[in-house]
Amino acid sequence: MIQAKKSLGQNFLTDEIILQKIANTVNVTDQDLIIEIGPGKGALTKYLVQKNCFFLAYEIDERMKPILKKYEKNIIFDDFLKRNIKEDINKITYQNLYVIANIPYYITTPIIEHLISSQLSFNKIVLLVQKEVAHRFSAKPNSKNYGFFTVLLNCYFQVELLFDVPRNAFSPAPNVDSAVVCFMKKDQESFMSKEYLSFLKKCFSKKRKTLKNNLKEYDWNFILPIIKKYDFNESVRAEEISENILKEIFLALHK
Repeated sequence: MIQAKKSLGQNFLTDEIILQKIANTVNVTDQDLIIEIGPGKGALTKYLVQKNCFFLAYEIDERMKPILKKYEKNIIFDDFLKRNIKEDINKITYQNLYVIANIPYYITTPIIEHLISSQLSFNKIVLLVQKEVAHRFSAKPNSKNYGFFTVLLNCYFQVELLFDVPRNAFSPAPNVDSAVVCFMKKDQESFMSKEYLSFLKKCFSKKRKTLKNNLKEYDWNFILPIIKKYDFNESVRAEEISENILKEIFLALHK
């Protein structure tokens, strides 16, 4: 019997009802592609392949090869974070692209950043993550969980917390609560550049500081009218401002 490796952040989801519920978060055709990250023992995989669409999985743990043998043509045994996803799928002629996965919690952010940096157009990403992290991803302005990464995600996706998953649904049971979070592709093209990314990092660089303090290098005279337009005063912090307003400020500074 294969034991979970702590070094790989393995907690195998075993609750069949929840596994089916996760698989059913997407409606696909036979022309669509699903990517799974970290299939482990294939508990979720067996439901995903039943959808009869294109399927590709990444598994870093080669101990799983005998268990996943029936899917071996669709599995890349390698570190997902080191792969070029675009190259891996370039021979698949698909219509819509989905990611569904129970991912190692300690590399949640790197996995999402890797998906974003691939510059692929994902219709929907569904991830089982730590509940606290799911709340941060889906947080609204002026809440304790709202921050830089929340805004970054909102540049690309509509983020929604779907449902909680109890600890006893896993083997071994994790020491934290879990939740399934969904990232839906926005209708409009993502607004992102290195300059905008740098700007956002500066906005949130010092959490206790006001936006004015964090943006000292910029001309406040361009920012103040926008702040006032939305009924904020000069002591406003970045955590109180929506991504759309931050984008408006950035554009005003870069006319």
